[in-house]
Parts: sequence; C-alpha cells; structure tokens
Amino acid sequence: MIYHELGRTGINVSKLCFGSLTMGPFQRNLTPAQGAALFECAFSHGVNFVDTAEIYGTYPHLREAVRLKPDLVVCSKSYAYDRAGAEASLRKALEGIGRDYIDVFLMHEQESIHTIRGHREALEYYIEMRNKGYIRAVGLSTHYIACMDGALRHPELQVLFPLINKRGFGIADGTADEMLAKIRAAHVQGQGIIAMKPLGGGHLIAEREAALDYILNLDDCIDTIAIGMQSVNEVEYNCRRFSGEKPDEKLSAELAKVRRTLLIQEWCEGCGTCVAACHNHALRIENGRAVVDQSKCALCGYCARACPQFTIKVI
Repeated sequence: MIYHELGRTGINVSKLCFGSLTMGPFQRNLTPAQGAALFECAFSHGVNFVDTAEIYGTYPHLREAVRLKPDLVVCSKSYAYDRAGAEASLRKALEGIGRDYIDVFLMHEQESIHTIRGHREALEYYIEMRNKGYIRAVGLSTHYIACMDGALRHPELQVLFPLINKRGFGIADGTADEMLAKIRAAHVQGQGIIAMKPLGGGHLIAEREAALDYILNLDDCIDTIAIGMQSVNEVEYNCRRFSGEKPDEKLSAELAKVRRTLLIQEWCEGCGTCVAACHNHALRIENGRAVVDQSKCALCGYCARACPQFTIKVI
C-alpha cells in the first residue's frame, strides 16, 4: 500500500480510504460484525484510513474497526452549524467510535464561501477542540467547485474532501476539469485532499479500470481516495489496484458478474428530473420521491447525470 501525508497535518494515510457509507443503513445495511470482516481484510492489505459521517449510521461499525486497529485514522463529518450542534456531534462521534480523539472532523457537504461563513461557529469550535487535542485536523467535504474556491481563502481548513471522477458525475456546478483546477490549487497551498466518488456513486463501475486509472494518475494533487466497499472481492480488488498491482482476471470476472441495482437515497426531493431523463420509463415519483422499477432499469446512468442532488447511486 502507498501512503501520503494528508496535506500538512502530519497524519499519514493509505492511498485507499475505506468509505463506510456503503455498508451502512442507507445502502447495504451490513451489521457491525459484517463490516468488521471487511475492515479486517482491508487492514491486512495496509489500509489505515476509514471515512464515516454522523448521518451514515456507521459509528458502531467504526467502533469495531478501531477495536481491530487501535491506530486507525478516522475521518467523520457533521452538518452542525453552531457551537451547541458541533459539540453534540463531536461527542457523538467520540462516544460512537470509542475514542477520546478523532483524526479528521469535517463540516459536511458545504456549498460555497457563504455556507462556510454560515458554519463559522461550528468551525471555530472544531478548531478549539483541535487545539485541545480532541481533533487532529479540521476541514470540509463538498460536491461544489464554488465551495473549493471558497476553501482556498480559508487556510485554517486543513483537509478538503471534494467529489471528483473522470466524468464529473455528481459535481453540482461544473466539470471535472474545473473541479480538478481547484483541487490542484488547494494542494499547492498545503491543504490535504481526500477524493470522493471516483466511481461516480457506482455509475462508473462498468468502466472501473478507466475510472481508477484517472483518479490514481492524480497522485500529484490527491493524497487519498475514498471508495465504498461491500464485499471481500471489492476490498481485494481495490487494495491491489491501489498498491500498484494488477488484479487477477478471476477476481475481475467475479466482480463483473455481481448484479447491481439502482438506489434512490432517502434525501431525494422528488423534483422529477430523473423521471424525464429515463428512456426506459423505470422511474416515477411516488409520495414525494423517486421510485425505481428495477425490472426496467438498464443502469444507463442518464438519471444520475440529471439529478441535481446526486441522490441516485448504483450498489
């Protein structure tokens, strides 16, 4: 496994970060014990970094991960915007994972310089807790180029967690090239970069090799890459790729045979944009949110491109 310092934080992380959203209740709903088996496999290949968030519901899984690997680097995220909310979120994270500190704590899904300012009270609390040793590094996650631009003006944000993939799936306000320009600028000024959604929320699984080649070739400006994994085969495959090895043909063939399904996340707003984009009439709006008929879905990805909130994933 390859390791990099996360910006200038002094925190060394594996190139592959284990994203825990996939194993949680929003997606595969694995038990903590099932999650622990996947973590153990990843740790045996040198992975030392796991990502979670308060909303993911995976703190019980992370507790098992920390039990297996006490020196594990853990990143979590919170939507808190004021001091009281930030304090409650940090306390929940520490109690949830069973530690008296957390390595990286981020403001979740920021959109612009304006939302950064709107969360200033929470950020100031996190910085205070960093100075007291409860947090090692602070920052934000985002799907927005505008937010990355705003983050460049806030060097106190030590770690940035932007969405980037070869087709720009999920970037809310521009292209992959535009996002990459901001990522490069942030990295130059010393901000750590964790890349998210290199497989476009599952929509790039059919072109997995090219998608991973793209993100791995950005080694000059990305410190670590978070990928959700739901099986031992996925863990084995990604660990080999991220260690510079070529996965064997049998493993690749096994992954290609996995039956995938379309998932509409709980936070779908029911705008109907995806329904209009679906040529197979597999989507409809029901009770204020999109619903998929899996028998009609071709997993073509047109709905995901159209969705303004990036709530449509392939698992």
